[in-house]
Amino acid sequence: MKRTGLLGLLFLCMATASAAQDFVNDTIQEVVVTATGTRHLLKDAPVQTEVISGRMLRSYAGRSLEDILSGLTASFAFSEDDMGSHMQMNGLGNSYILILIDGKRIHGDVGGENDLAMIDPHNIEKIEIVKGASSALYGSDAIAGVINIITKKPHEEGLFLENASRVGSYLDLRQHDAVGVTWGRLTSLTTFQYQHSDGWQNTATEYTTATEPEIHDSMNKTVNRHDNWQVGEKLSWRANKKLELTAGGTFYGKRIWRPSGKYAQYDVHTYDLQYRNASASLGGKWKLQGHDAMTFDLDWNRHAYNYFFTATTLVEDYEKSKGTIYYPYFPYLEGQRELQSDQQRTMASLKGVFTLGGGHLLNTGAEYRYDWLNAPNRVEGGKASDWTAALYAQDEWKKEFGRECLLHLAGGLRLTWNGQFGLKLTPKVSAMLGLSAPWRIRATWSRGFKTPTPKELHYRYVRQMGGMHLYLGNTALLPQTSDYFSLGAEYTQKHWVVTVTGYYNQVRDMISLVTIPNYEAPADYILQYDPVKTRQYQNIDDARTAGIDLNLRYNRGDWAFGLGYSWLDTDANQYDTEHDKMREVIIDGTAHHRGNCFATWSHGFASGYRLSLGLYGRASSMRYYQTNGNAKGYQIWRLSSGHDWGAGKKTSWRLDAGIDNLFNYVDRTPHGLHLGTTTPGATVYASLTIRFNPGKRFKNYKSNINSTTRQHEED
Repeated sequence: MKRTGLLGLLFLCMATASAAQDFVNDTIQEVVVTATGTRHLLKDAPVQTEVISGRMLRSYAGRSLEDILSGLTASFAFSEDDMGSHMQMNGLGNSYILILIDGKRIHGDVGGENDLAMIDPHNIEKIEIVKGASSALYGSDAIAGVINIITKKPHEEGLFLENASRVGSYLDLRQHDAVGVTWGRLTSLTTFQYQHSDGWQNTATEYTTATEPEIHDSMNKTVNRHDNWQVGEKLSWRANKKLELTAGGTFYGKRIWRPSGKYAQYDVHTYDLQYRNASASLGGKWKLQGHDAMTFDLDWNRHAYNYFFTATTLVEDYEKSKGTIYYPYFPYLEGQRELQSDQQRTMASLKGVFTLGGGHLLNTGAEYRYDWLNAPNRVEGGKASDWTAALYAQDEWKKEFGRECLLHLAGGLRLTWNGQFGLKLTPKVSAMLGLSAPWRIRATWSRGFKTPTPKELHYRYVRQMGGMHLYLGNTALLPQTSDYFSLGAEYTQKHWVVTVTGYYNQVRDMISLVTIPNYEAPADYILQYDPVKTRQYQNIDDARTAGIDLNLRYNRGDWAFGLGYSWLDTDANQYDTEHDKMREVIIDGTAHHRGNCFATWSHGFASGYRLSLGLYGRASSMRYYQTNGNAKGYQIWRLSSGHDWGAGKKTSWRLDAGIDNLFNYVDRTPHGLHLGTTTPGATVYASLTIRFNPGKRFKNYKSNINSTTRQHEED
């Protein structure tokens, strides 16, 4: 009955389901590229796409990407900790969500999660979100959807300087600097960001075990003190009217301080966490006739994760301890580092977009990716590697039937060749039908494909937490596949936009950590570690997610209002070792209901001063987990204000100030159990941004950036 009711509700909503869009004013149409890899007006894109525009980003003034996504859409949930951002999108976690920066994959797997602190909010022009499997166009990892973060581009001429300084509660410091320079055909954009927080503790209670008393004076923090910084460079050289060459690189560092207390198993830490990332890229674009073009890219990325010791510690390290009296333990002294993982990735791609006769547009390309992992204490054998090659093609066709009807079809196919799992075809078909001016109806079917990662295949890690816990990879894993369906419509009338999306996503051979009897683990591991629990990556048959996303926007004059709601239902088959049978469970982290809303007002005065005010709310029902308790539901409200001076002049100023968590909600669930939110309660922030551009054609930062972006897209 549950499934029948769900399917009935889905089919009911499919008559009014669609891609969510952000508001733009009456004279500017949003252009999107993520859905099909080609340029389209948002209203004409055949694939459902949600946009967080630059105007929304400036008004919200988020401190991080997690803050922005959770506050401005209803489809995301986060559980942040020292190991990164545990993100969930419509029921599926990090490993199923592909994050792009300017169309390129983000790199950095910290405990299976991405460190989104590498992304500077001040450097984001807009965010495009495509829900559902996009493996045909983007390959592995895109089973739940794609997030494309589009960064600001260098200016067309002259010198550009920008400085943004933000301070908030708990010594939350954010610094952003940018220098843009153009000499003739050469353009350079150099950026720097720094982030610091003292962290905070919402509770001193530590959950131990069901049979042991709780600790009520733990030193563990809810969010630990941390510092991170990043330097980036983008270069662009227009060789001639047809050819543009680009190069870039970044270097990123992060350290997390962990407190030390008196409880050996829970809050005595003798090392901090340290990360080092680096990247380098080369690319180019060769314009052909009309809008046809070919692009090529070569990218290298490295992510290193270390323990940074704060006291002398004996660590199990067979290689370093050979020949010493400590065998198999090796002493690390204060200030020394121990490598946990060094991940490197090299990618090469060639892409072409060609206009064909009869209203067809062909997008085709080839890609090669090589992944290398060095993790002496975390994978069997210490090292692992993987490679994947792919060819893909997508054909789009547009046809107008009179003035009131537009049909836009897109079909794509990718052939993937993986070094360990062979060949796989993944198709995708999307359609958009414009019945009349206010209506757009869309439908999509797409197949996802995801190979096991080197970590899932070769993992071997021991963790001390109330006893020894052993985590194992599994070389017998199968690739994961999925089928994603969505139907929908969008209604736009004067000042209103109303959208509803219904979707169903079935994942086969889903990979998850499963508790197994110790006798099923390799005998030498059991003899060596004597674990109280052994967990291994396994294919757990299949999983299903289904839901409805509703978005409503109203914009008139100085006022704008918005409402978003996401209903989600999930289930997966999981092996019950105690009763030796499969059982149906809710996917970890699922919340059946999530929502957000906002109301903003902005007005410009004759003096050149503009005032912007915004009230934002977000809420979630309880999130369900198989172990360590469920996470409480919550609602958080935010008040923001923006103050602009000097628009259209060489120097402009913007002051942002506000209060987050107006009603001072704090989740005081004991450490070791799941949290609904990590917010410390009501916090205040203030940010000052100064921009300087003496160029003759300078109007203001927003219009200049947008004009440059449009010019690049048109080229």
